Amino acid sequence: MNKKLLYSLLISGAIRYFISISKYSRSIENHVEISTPLNSFKRLKEGVFLYDNGIDPYDGDIFHESPFILIAANFLLKNFGEFISLILIIIDLLSAVFIYYGSKSISKRNYERQQLEVSTYAKGTEEIQFSKSDIDNIPFICAFAYLFNPYSILNCVGQTTTVWSNFLLSVVIYSMSKNMKFICLLALAFETQKNFYPFVLIVPIALAFSENDKSKNLKRIITVVTFASIFGLLNYIAFTYMGNWKFLDSTFGFIIHCRDLTPNIGLFWYFFTEMFDHFRELFLYTFQLNTTILYLFPLTFTFKESPEFLLTILLSLVTIFSSYPCIGAIAFYMSLIPLWKRCSPFMSHNFIVIATFIVTSILGPTVYHLWMYANSANANFYFGVTLVFCTSQIFLLTDLCFAYLKRKFCLTNGVTFDKTMKLSLE
Repeated sequence: MNKKLLYSLLISGAIRYFISISKYSRSIENHVEISTPLNSFKRLKEGVFLYDNGIDPYDGDIFHESPFILIAANFLLKNFGEFISLILIIIDLLSAVFIYYGSKSISKRNYERQQLEVSTYAKGTEEIQFSKSDIDNIPFICAFAYLFNPYSILNCVGQTTTVWSNFLLSVVIYSMSKNMKFICLLALAFETQKNFYPFVLIVPIALAFSENDKSKNLKRIITVVTFASIFGLLNYIAFTYMGNWKFLDSTFGFIIHCRDLTPNIGLFWYFFTEMFDHFRELFLYTFQLNTTILYLFPLTFTFKESPEFLLTILLSLVTIFSSYPCIGAIAFYMSLIPLWKRCSPFMSHNFIVIATFIVTSILGPTVYHLWMYANSANANFYFGVTLVFCTSQIFLLTDLCFAYLKRKFCLTNGVTFDKTMKLSLE
């Protein structure tokens, strides 16, 4: 293993551990930016308690995790209850390891693609081309961006089940980069059963697995059908174990219908708090279409030659627009952005985005405290901050998309303007 990566794992693991045993861990666990009705550790323990006492945890409106998370949590809390925090830290560090090796394979693949096309590139574009050193540098930057991101650290200390989600998604990326189709589809099926929205990632995954195949369309259809079969089988196993289908409504139904309007860093809660009931279904399905398939087809047609970039963008979009977002999920997609460091010269909003992230990350918890505990603010203040926070993420993604397209254009046409052409136009 890379020494720099090993040292980073040890240091970031120590940071997570010492914060988790500090007096601040309890307050971190209760923050709405970290814990939501979908990933709360308290709700997970409540579900396990109900299950142990012969009560179906899906009968009420407390537990919304998948049955497999219930089974795993039940086993861990019974046998390793004192080490849950340490186990979650190890899982989080493993996510970074998978991000590192997945990014390494993706960087190598990007470099090999470039070598096949380099003869068509314009002169003077060496600075925006992938270099051989990127194969080693970019993976470490991606892993470092995850390990030391305050969002991922707080998410791990808060003991949310998003730690499990990030691990599954890291396995998806690693196995996709290594052409391990079954493991990739299995991990995606588990994550889809938990969070619903990641099903859109099957599109870039199908594109990636059919990249070097002559019968591409057939291979893509087989990949999608295989994923649907695995997903259906997992749900049937869950039905067999639980004895009913109630978990479907408590997981997918809860996510789609957004039944809990507890404040979070997303856009759903405030909008549907103010919404008239007779308009609710119209706007609910509009919001859900916006989160899932609205951008899927245009982005697929635009970035189909780079399934990894498409996966990064789609994962970012479903994280931003999901009904119960949290900072832990944001930390994961942010760790993938360094994969496209060669696009950075064309990104024009870096300072605005970084400054907005910092300001809203500090202002959000402050305004929430003023609203809930000091009674000197209201919901409009907090939603204003979260709206700006979401806008900064959208700026980041649109800037990255345009930078990718600009880089692609400049590789073929050159970075500098043709002076003779400019004079002739004048």
